[in-house]
Amino acid sequence: MDRIFIRDLALRCIIGIYPEERREKQDLVINVEMHADLRKAGITDDLADTVDYKAVKKAILRLVEGSRFQLIESLAERIAAIALEQEKVRQVVVTIDKPGALRFAKASAVEITRVKA
Repeated sequence: MDRIFIRDLALRCIIGIYPEERREKQDLVINVEMHADLRKAGITDDLADTVDYKAVKKAILRLVEGSRFQLIESLAERIAAIALEQEKVRQVVVTIDKPGALRFAKASAVEITRVKA
């Protein structure tokens, strides 16, 4: 299966379970790996035959900018659902890094894999 990536999408939102995490927006780094058959797009050079990753990115932006999730796991689920709404996406891997969440660590992170039913 071929893959299309959205890499290192840097966004800010309210996320976390502790009161100090809910006062100000925090940085997140989001990576989305979408699995799809891209052979036809490679031949036709037509956007209709591939995954519109710009549309996926815009939907993620809308979701994150207004979100107030407590867990990055919940946010990852919603992002995976957005990607799987694309007709050609069969599987998605979503990784969310929360820089600075843990002292002495570059980031805490979660990665989920979801497959279209």
